[in-house]
Amino acid sequence: MRLATRADGSRDGTLVVVSDDAQRCLPAHMTLQAALDDWTRTEPALRVLAQRLDAGQGEPLDTATLLAPLPRAWQWLDGSAFPTHGHLMQQAFKLPPIETTKPLMYQGMSHRFLSATEDVPFPSEADGIDFEGEFAVVTGDVPMGCRADEALDHIRLILLLNDWSLRTIAPVEMKTGFGWVQAKPACSVAPFAVTPDALGDAWADGRVCLPLTVEINGEWFGSPVGSAMACGFHDLIAHAARTRDLPAGTIIGSGTVSNANHAKVGSTCLSERRAIDAIAGRPLTPFLSFGDRVTMHAGDRFGTLGQRVVQR
Repeated sequence: MRLATRADGSRDGTLVVVSDDAQRCLPAHMTLQAALDDWTRTEPALRVLAQRLDAGQGEPLDTATLLAPLPRAWQWLDGSAFPTHGHLMQQAFKLPPIETTKPLMYQGMSHRFLSATEDVPFPSEADGIDFEGEFAVVTGDVPMGCRADEALDHIRLILLLNDWSLRTIAPVEMKTGFGWVQAKPACSVAPFAVTPDALGDAWADGRVCLPLTVEINGEWFGSPVGSAMACGFHDLIAHAARTRDLPAGTIIGSGTVSNANHAKVGSTCLSERRAIDAIAGRPLTPFLSFGDRVTMHAGDRFGTLGQRVVQR
């Protein structure tokens, strides 16, 4: 099942169920957050709408009217589950390894998520504007102490998102020991949220087994595969829920999708490419400039992220 949120003048929009060809939709007369809050009751009703779409019913879908699937969320927790990304950064910038066996995760801004086509405003190019291609999951209610072997049952939806980062601000904030605020603006999210069954074999062991393709100004930048996560989304959920429950609508990210064969498949963020440049002794790939356009997709299930970088 494929879901989206259509703009209606409110902050949270209106939930619609989307046909497999992304050409038609049927309104669900609620928000996605409301559906997640009462998923046991609402999921069967949403699947009835999906069946009607399969039968050819529905109204035309204008993707330009779509917001992020969850325009705002109770919580955004971002992991860093791809070891290659961390290893490259440590090697290039002579950073000490992080001494932990636990998943890496931080809590980011969740009161706004940008749509797939919305221009992304930044105050200055000097802040080191970068993108990060990620997969993410949206949970139902997760009880405190949820085990990893139980956590898959709490995953409701899967997303493709761009976790924007400001790289010259990040190290300054990290040195304070209090985490990121200015370095992590709002994420952009692909238009469609999909249920795990909609991915078929591409959803396995708590991982999205699809290449995430990134282009900058129409030029290919990378297509690493999401299956290379060292720990799956179920492990990330269990980590987040160790000492607190998670409300329905919590979004948990995979971190930058990265593969060991990066020379062949490329990268999903500029910082990683710059690390590869530094290791090879090449000039560093520049960060983004105003007017640059970043495009991301992972097959045809999530739709396409295509955003232009602009000055606020």
